[in-house]
Amino acid sequence: MSAPSSPIVVIPARMHSARLPGKPLADICGEPMIVHAWRRGVEADVGPVVVACAEAEVAEVIEGAGGKAVLTRPDHASGSDRVHEALEKIDPERRHDAIVNVQGDLPTIEREAVRASLTPLEDAAVDITTLVSIIQDPGERTDPSVVKAVVSLASGSTVGRALYFSREIVPGGDGPLYHHIGLYTYRRAALDRFVALPRGVLEARERLEQLRALEQGMRIDAALVDTVPLGVDTPADLIKARQILAPRRSSPRDGTR
Repeated sequence: MSAPSSPIVVIPARMHSARLPGKPLADICGEPMIVHAWRRGVEADVGPVVVACAEAEVAEVIEGAGGKAVLTRPDHASGSDRVHEALEKIDPERRHDAIVNVQGDLPTIEREAVRASLTPLEDAAVDITTLVSIIQDPGERTDPSVVKAVVSLASGSTVGRALYFSREIVPGGDGPLYHHIGLYTYRRAALDRFVALPRGVLEARERLEQLRALEQGMRIDAALVDTVPLGVDTPADLIKARQILAPRRSSPRDGTR
């Protein structure tokens, strides 16, 4: 294996959300949130972008914006399962050798971050990649909603091996703590393997899907990025997203997309 030659971005989306029902269609500056997430994927310019959605109304807004959407089963247990089904439908010939899974509730993610997720795959031993950023806010250290990544990252390096993920403060000792950003890039074979694995013991305990891969010996490397994109999970997050994206809607770059 080598660096991927034909990546694809797949964005999973479903309307059900306990804290923010109908989240993909939530309005942000005149457009549904899922359209903003799709635009971020397009801006990254790493390959075609597809939205894997559970509901027809989500597909309709993406297609209305000029994008491509694929309907999937509504009962998938995870976004990775939804991404896998969509990929099997649109690429049965297996032309795409890397899949960038961009969450549909990350409407502010930067294109540089999406691109950075492909860098660790230059190492043939890596199965899955993800992103981390150094925790700057002391409050995030103890916040269980902020997942911490234990990454073997040497000083000056921007890519390191991920050894564990937790909602607790890990690792101990002096040094930075890393905020995990829930974007994953899979080699095609790694995604096939991952979705076929049984739920892991640590995955169930920490409620973190990525631990399933680590328990089964799959290798995850993380790329270090400068900023953490806003994940929209609550009405308050939605307000913040509108504030962040309002200037972009009037920028020249947005006007040409």
